[in-house]
Amino acid sequence: MAQASQATIGNSEFDRDTAVTRRSEGVYDIDLSAGWTIISAVNGGYLLAVLGRALADALPHPDPFTISAHYLTASQPGPAVVRTDVVRSGRTLSTGQGSLLQYDEQGREVERIRVLASYGDLGALPDDVRTSAQPPVIPPMEQCFGPEDGPAPVDGSSAITERLMLKLDPATLGWALGAPSGKGEMRAWFGLKDGRDADPLSLLLAVDALPSTAFELGISGWVPTVELTAHIRCRPAPGPLRVSITTRNLAGGFLEEDAEVWDSADRLVAQSRQLARVRLR
Repeated sequence: MAQASQATIGNSEFDRDTAVTRRSEGVYDIDLSAGWTIISAVNGGYLLAVLGRALADALPHPDPFTISAHYLTASQPGPAVVRTDVVRSGRTLSTGQGSLLQYDEQGREVERIRVLASYGDLGALPDDVRTSAQPPVIPPMEQCFGPEDGPAPVDGSSAITERLMLKLDPATLGWALGAPSGKGEMRAWFGLKDGRDADPLSLLLAVDALPSTAFELGISGWVPTVELTAHIRCRPAPGPLRVSITTRNLAGGFLEEDAEVWDSADRLVAQSRQLARVRLR
């Protein structure tokens, strides 16, 4: 049997499922794929990539540098519209805002997400790096475990896991064995299942695609994002990514998650912080 060819940037399931169709200036249509759902809601990182792709078309610069999203209502698979506005267009940075909307049973628009983003050209940035950040220490991939090795992380559909290459550090898998560590940490090797290499838009997915750190705090169930800000630092090298997420404070039913994404060249390519709601029982 012939081996399936590896997907490439621009020709992959991720690219097809985040593609938007321009209806008019600043207005885009998309059919949100059910393949990126967790339980019945569409994953927030996938949605961020959809908005990121629309803004890349609307703005004069190609790459997201920073994007902040407020998740207003849960998105569902099906038709949606993205409306964008150019806030400012400069020589090296441009800023835009966008909203993703769907329709209720009466045909009225319901806003799902609102974002504000600044774009530039990552390829034009200087190479100078001065950092104290270190890549996460994760065992070799063959010593880590994926969704196929155990139960689903939440009750219900986890369709998104079928599209990801996800290998979790055993030290952050206590929750799957009924013995959460209480440390609020999650680490994993990460990629797309079809072999497509990472680019700035797929990094927007990577920061929100791992199981929630709430699981290692002994909490199960859906942990919906309230707000997420991602910083894209450089274009990633080919190969698998390493993602590390930590939570230091769960209080009042909310927790923060700080994510770092490292590429195969040991560069910090993306960072994010999100505030998420925890359904305490």
